[in-house]
Amino acid sequence: MHITATGILASMNPTRTVPTHLDPREFIATVPNQRRSADVEVLLELMEEASSQPATMWGPSIIGFGSYHYMYDSGRKGDACPIGFSPRSSNLALYGLTIGPNAEQLLQTLGKHKRGASCLYVNKLEDIDLEVLAQLAREGYRHMMDTVHDPS
Repeated sequence: MHITATGILASMNPTRTVPTHLDPREFIATVPNQRRSADVEVLLELMEEASSQPATMWGPSIIGFGSYHYMYDSGRKGDACPIGFSPRSSNLALYGLTIGPNAEQLLQTLGKHKRGASCLYVNKLEDIDLEVLAQLAREGYRHMMDTVHDPS
């Protein structure tokens, strides 16, 4: 697994984690746990609003919002979603929310979560403050698109 300085979805295998034509709502319909499925519907709406981008499937299990192009010093390049999530059986993995300028302060008030190398893990949305989550999503998206991503 390769993590860069930005850490945002850098560990994704570019041959597998690319935008697909799968409908995110069809994927959501396959989530077996009813509570997890309801949480995923809330996340879909929250992240669409935060990014002003429609949901897109990235690979078989990540729902992403927007796209940016990256190129590492090694020359490896590809595209990734600035923010997104994946409903796992044990938790919700939330991507792109730990890099915004106020992320550290916001994470202190988010509620019950765990932090990975470049993502947040939440068991259920009732454990966290959705307003704080929305702010993390807005700031994470803007930071990736305006600061980390170089469109030139």
